[in-house]
Amino acid sequence: MPRSRPVRYATPVRRSDRHGRGARGPVTGPHLPLLQDRIDVFEMTVAATADFLKGLWPDELGDMRVQIAAAPSAALGFDEVQRWGVDPAHKAITLYRVPIERLARLHRNDDLHRKLLVESCVFRAVAELLGRDPWDIAPGGRFGHY
Repeated sequence: MPRSRPVRYATPVRRSDRHGRGARGPVTGPHLPLLQDRIDVFEMTVAATADFLKGLWPDELGDMRVQIAAAPSAALGFDEVQRWGVDPAHKAITLYRVPIERLARLHRNDDLHRKLLVESCVFRAVAELLGRDPWDIAPGGRFGHY
């Protein structure tokens, strides 16, 4: 009587070197910089400028709140759109991102000029909150990129 052999089932073998192409990896690669979009850059610029001004005027702006909204809830008029709002009672300013970005008439539309535009709007909103000219709150009286 012939001896019976134990049946071995072939286990599937996974290979990372399919068709000689090497190991699989992430599509984007491991060392790409973090992606930043317009909204992130706008928010970072507003935060950095507000922190800078709070450092210059700690007594007046120590408890100031800065908010960012997409757009104002209502237009001021037919040809006028609000770019920021100031609430002196709560020491808060609200910057409206879309009007600031879209209604700017920059002579050069690059990253530097867009950043300067946002900074100038923050300076003007803070100056309105304090009841002063933007030139008075800037260090050395230097202000007015636009």
